[in-house]
Amino acid sequence: MGWTTAWVLWIAMFFAIEGPALLHPQMGDTLSEHVWKWFSIKEKSPQWRLRRFVLLSFLAWVSAHFLTGGQF
Repeated sequence: MGWTTAWVLWIAMFFAIEGPALLHPQMGDTLSEHVWKWFSIKEKSPQWRLRRFVLLSFLAWVSAHFLTGGQF
């Protein structure tokens, strides 16, 4: 199995999970709700500054990575 096939399957699995969560909403079922929880966005749980720094660092890196064509 090639990398393209693996990425297409990964994206399909994402939509298979996120789709039903969006169609039949319950608290804590979407990816964004999990990200908010994991990185202490809505409430300040222990190490909230570290968690938010990790999220900010990842978002900065992935943005630079995509904008520079993978050179960063």
